[in-house]
Amino acid sequence: MSSSYTILLSGLKEGHHTIDFEIDKTFFELFEESEVKEGSLIANIEMDKRSSHIDMMIRISGSVRVSCDRCLEMFSQPVDSENRLLVKFGKSLEDIDPDILSISQDENELDLTQQIYEFIMLAIPIKRVHPVDKDGKSNCDPVMLKKLEEFIIEEEKENDPRWDELKKLMNDN
Repeated sequence: MSSSYTILLSGLKEGHHTIDFEIDKTFFELFEESEVKEGSLIANIEMDKRSSHIDMMIRISGSVRVSCDRCLEMFSQPVDSENRLLVKFGKSLEDIDPDILSISQDENELDLTQQIYEFIMLAIPIKRVHPVDKDGKSNCDPVMLKKLEEFIIEEEKENDPRWDELKKLMNDN
């Protein structure tokens, strides 16, 4: 399967090479199950090709559209990552190291679609909320925040007498 995120290995001479890939909505459409459906990024790939391997530095920068965990509104999440990938020529090894990719010596092209996707997903924070503005206020949807406040349950401040005895034991030790 050839994609627009493929590097042609046939005819690639030994030495230093640089290539850029533009990543947009069509890239994320390749991954049906992806929670990210659109973005605008550049993947800059610096390669150092040798007879036995290719050493790659993959820098990805731009932004993706994700849903805010707090208000559910979509927003642009900045993405900035730098990852090293070593491509070895030879027999296919078991996937012991995710940063090492083994391909056969007679392979004509290297499709980086999956690796680029994984690097983008790893660069997105686990907690995704709107950034705050210059005054320190949330950019979340104010209507949704007001609704959330209506449903917040305040913790009970009463002490449970069953735990008081246990706390005394812990304090005595």
